[in-house]
Amino acid sequence: MNPEKLKLLVTREMPYGKYKDRLLADLPGDYLNWFARKGFPTGELGSLLALMHEIDHNGLSNLLDPLRTKPRAPLLENSIKTPIRFS
Repeated sequence: MNPEKLKLLVTREMPYGKYKDRLLADLPGDYLNWFARKGFPTGELGSLLALMHEIDHNGLSNLLDPLRTKPRAPLLENSIKTPIRFS
C-alpha cells in the first residue's frame, strides 16, 4: 500500500454528488458500498474510493486519524425533517 494514497484520503474532497466537498476519508460506508456495487469511477478518484471502501469495510478508518489535518466530519447528517412518532 502506498502511504501517499492514505494521505490523499484525508486531504482530497469528493468532487461531486451528495457528499460533495467532504473528505474521502469521511464518506459514509453506505455510500462507499453503493460505489462498490455499481462500480467505482475511473482514474485516481475511483482507486481512492475503492481503497477507502476497503479500509472502511475492514473497520480500519481510525488508522487514518494521525494523518488528518482537519477534524473528522460528523458521521450522521440530520436528514430527518419531521419527527418520527411511535404509537
